[in-house]
Amino acid sequence: MPKIEIRPAVVDDMSRISQMDHDFKTSYVWQMDVITDEGQTGVSFREVRLPRPVKVEFPRLPDQVRLDWPERLSVLVGLFEGELVGYIAISERIAPTTAWITDLAVDPELRRQGIGSALVLAAQEWTVQRRLRRVVLEMQSKNIPAVHLAKKLGYEFCGYNDRYYENQDIAVFFGLSLR
Repeated sequence: MPKIEIRPAVVDDMSRISQMDHDFKTSYVWQMDVITDEGQTGVSFREVRLPRPVKVEFPRLPDQVRLDWPERLSVLVGLFEGELVGYIAISERIAPTTAWITDLAVDPELRRQGIGSALVLAAQEWTVQRRLRRVVLEMQSKNIPAVHLAKKLGYEFCGYNDRYYENQDIAVFFGLSLR
């Protein structure tokens, strides 16, 4: 894993964050199945291999992080050899004492080298320092790399919201209690 410095974002970081490639390719998705039977409804998710890799676009405008920055609890950036190579955005949602991670991105050339994990762990530390008790990771159901990252770090599936994003994608949520 490359040596990463993590620090709070500053105004000058916002243009670099907006320019980052947030998209990714995947050969798998988390498919949602809804089963309705005589007054009962069940929902399950399963990992499904696609017939060919597809490009998955970031569900928000890349510039949205810059626009939302003043309303975030925090935005942390990861630096490698002095260059910004990733970031994580932390918001506060309806759930009390919960930090909500809405955005996590790493430069495509440096993905799968532990930078995303380092940013999530730094966000957890930030959460504990503020006496919040829980972290929730939000992601598209198509974002299998994020699903695997969440599970690897001990997060558990805790819900979903159909047509959550402007592009009508499903959001899935993974949570971790820190106390």
